[in-house]
Amino acid sequence: MPILGEGAFRDLAQRNPLNAALLDRLPSLGLDQCYLTAGCLFQAVWNHASNRPADDKVKDYDVFYFDDGDLSWEAEDRVIKRVVALCADLGATIEVKNQARVHLWYERRFGSPYPALRSTRDGIDRFLVACICVGIDVSDRLLYTPDGLGDLQQGVLKINRLHPNPALFRRKAEDYRARWGWLRIVDPEA
Repeated sequence: MPILGEGAFRDLAQRNPLNAALLDRLPSLGLDQCYLTAGCLFQAVWNHASNRPADDKVKDYDVFYFDDGDLSWEAEDRVIKRVVALCADLGATIEVKNQARVHLWYERRFGSPYPALRSTRDGIDRFLVACICVGIDVSDRLLYTPDGLGDLQQGVLKINRLHPNPALFRRKAEDYRARWGWLRIVDPEA
């Protein structure tokens, strides 16, 4: 495959019909800093390299937004319900997260503290595996890739220096390699 550019990445991601539908529908909700992100995007690249359909083995579809005006669970739940209603006919599991409130629950769920974020991009920046830090802004479809696309295309899994949690990294990286055996994990201890 030639070197993966932003346009080619967006094209691969949108070969998954659910990604295309979400990118078409989500702007109507007017959510601040709304991005489609995570596995539904980067797995399209790995699936393409493995000669699989773009949506193969995609567990869920992550939608991040940022609203620091109301950090209550109730406010986030209202947004979740709006997204679910908008996309009910798609038959997909859609995970909606307000990045302004992740710090309120992260330590309880994962056992380590998490800083308060200032934007949706801050949340994308902190995925455990560096090459999977990717998102598409639903308002203008611009791609956000703080670490570029090289390691993603080559299947090189490295710990994210902004979120250095070796145990969680290993678990996540091994899960990916179980589904795409050609991926290469770079040991964070090396």
